[in-house]
Amino acid sequence: MEIAKAVGVSSPTVMREVDRLADAGLVREVRRGNQRLVSAETDSVVFPPLAALMAVTFGPVPVLRDLLIDVVGVREAYIYGSWAARHAQEPGPVPKDIDVLVIGTADLDELDEVAAVASARLGREVSIRRVRPTAWDRDTEDPFKATVTSRPMVTLIACGEAA
Repeated sequence: MEIAKAVGVSSPTVMREVDRLADAGLVREVRRGNQRLVSAETDSVVFPPLAALMAVTFGPVPVLRDLLIDVVGVREAYIYGSWAARHAQEPGPVPKDIDVLVIGTADLDELDEVAAVASARLGREVSIRRVRPTAWDRDTEDPFKATVTSRPMVTLIACGEAA
């Protein structure tokens, strides 16, 4: 069972807990042959606050912040794109990836390592795009900057906060 492997407990323990969650209306399940597919019950009244709590405690913000805060050359860092939009309560499907903007001079290989570690911890692809401060600060009509700043952004590291 995938859940049992992911969390390091026995299959019977997972089955018992899934039964409890299903009885409480927190998850829905579909049976296909001998498989039991389980997903969050997103229509539940408790889903939004539980999802917010999980995102704050185990989600991308604390994981990415911890990984990026000591990277030399990071001036600022943000999550943008679909994950930031869902975080801002914009409707849409659950994001399959997390887009991160790093403004600074951090080494690209080091940022690739951060993305790989974050992807493994979060169970979804993390893509980091670095933009040099001189390019970001220029008063130009950069299409990428215009698109990113016109949509929700979640601050990971504010200017002057990093190493």
